Amino acid sequence: MLRALYDRTMALADHPKALWWLAGVAFVESSVFPIPPDVLMIPMILARPSRAWLIALVALVASVAGGLLGYAIGAFFYDSIGQPVLGAMGKADAMADFNTRFNDFGFWAVLIAGITPFPYKVITIMSGWTGMPLATFVATSILARALRFFVVAGLLWQFGAPIRNFIERRLGLVFTVFVVLLFGGFFALKVL
Repeated sequence: MLRALYDRTMALADHPKALWWLAGVAFVESSVFPIPPDVLMIPMILARPSRAWLIALVALVASVAGGLLGYAIGAFFYDSIGQPVLGAMGKADAMADFNTRFNDFGFWAVLIAGITPFPYKVITIMSGWTGMPLATFVATSILARALRFFVVAGLLWQFGAPIRNFIERRLGLVFTVFVVLLFGGFFALKVL
């Protein structure tokens, strides 16, 4: 099922309104859709490298807007359904503690999910659910998604088709290693 959805999404890259399709996919991927916008971005940039930065910008704006939808889903469904259920079970205090801990690391959670293969939609919904400050969520989403989409656009613009396999198979790993090294550096500075 996912393969058919992936193939159909890839086919949209050739559509005359591909930028609109990219915006739609980037928007829904940030809250509910399982296929990342990269599957449209990559063939679109390879077909028209001169539009690489515009394509990345469209993906960025739509993804952050979709992230706001995910945030709203977490905020509204938790308040109306989750909180009363947890309160009836006597778990409201445990959730308050979890919310505080999540929000203490919220910047990092959004940044990591925004640039690594971890599903960004999970963090957008959790950010609304835990009441993360909206300004922190938006600023971090812009930073993370800009890094993700503009790095992909830059690599494709510079190296073209030969870099495609690397991006599709290994860029998520590279971003993940970068985040691990970043955390390791902060930890080392704190310990030393």
